[in-house]
Amino acid sequence: MSISIIVEGKNDRSKLRRVLRDNVNIHCTFGTLNSLKLEALRKQVADDEVFLFLDNDSSGKKIRGVLRDLFPDAVHIYTRRGYAGVEGTPEEYVIAQLEKAGLEELIIYPPASPY
Repeated sequence: MSISIIVEGKNDRSKLRRVLRDNVNIHCTFGTLNSLKLEALRKQVADDEVFLFLDNDSSGKKIRGVLRDLFPDAVHIYTRRGYAGVEGTPEEYVIAQLEKAGLEELIIYPPASPY
């Protein structure tokens, strides 16, 4: 089954792209959602298993609420309050959250430090 992760912006997508395999689809909401954007997003995701990884701020929570209705079976991935969104979340924490969501086999782990 294909996997789609929905994030807010291109910097969030870039952050995830560094730690996920190329076969994971990462879609951006680019801010405010209207009915046209929601329909386009639904078509892009199609029958993929959906994961929502949005910022832990008022905007992210609002978008998560809308997407929760559109994708009721989506798995929710959270970043910690205080980080500057998904893009500002340390890579180790992003990886830990992806592992919690069951996506271990899709993660590209950084090489271990020789020290």
